[in-house]
Amino acid sequence: MKKLAKSKKNAVIFGVLGGMGEYFNIDPVLLRVVVVVATFVGVGATIPIYLLLALVMPDENGESQSENKPRTNSPFGQFNEKPKRKEAEKVEEDWSDF
Repeated sequence: MKKLAKSKKNAVIFGVLGGMGEYFNIDPVLLRVVVVVATFVGVGATIPIYLLLALVMPDENGESQSENKPRTNSPFGQFNEKPKRKEAEKVEEDWSDF
């Protein structure tokens, strides 16, 4: 049986509803429509519950975002790596005109 986890294949924001749809064998689009309607109707706990699930639910590979693991993969480089600075070029100029 499949575990309840965020979906990477069927993710729009965090993959929470895609993962729930795969786990309960429900169309994730139907779940998204229900969440959007519940948000606009005024069910106040919809967004906080979704954000809590996004933090607590593990990914498909079993890792949870709430675990304090250093992330190393990003399209912008590695998170733990300090940007490398270039050395300033030494320019010898003649300032005798001033």
